[in-house]
Amino acid sequence: MMGIPYINTVATGQNIDHLRIEAGMSVKDMQAVFGFATPQAIYKWIHGTSMPTIDNLVILAAMFDVTMDEIVAVDNVMSKCV
Repeated sequence: MMGIPYINTVATGQNIDHLRIEAGMSVKDMQAVFGFATPQAIYKWIHGTSMPTIDNLVILAAMFDVTMDEIVAVDNVMSKCV
């Protein structure tokens, strides 16, 4: 058996929200950085209902001065190796 990694979207959203708060940013501040017309995408990231695209992850990492690995939460599920 080997662990198959998967992205935990809820934990990733919690990481984004924690980093946002730590940076002293509001959701509206983030909306302005990304140039989004509404904050819906950011709220979806924070609640774990969707993930930022790779290019948006790069921006988040630069904005918070962290690596993408510090944003994306990866878990393992045990599965049979076939």
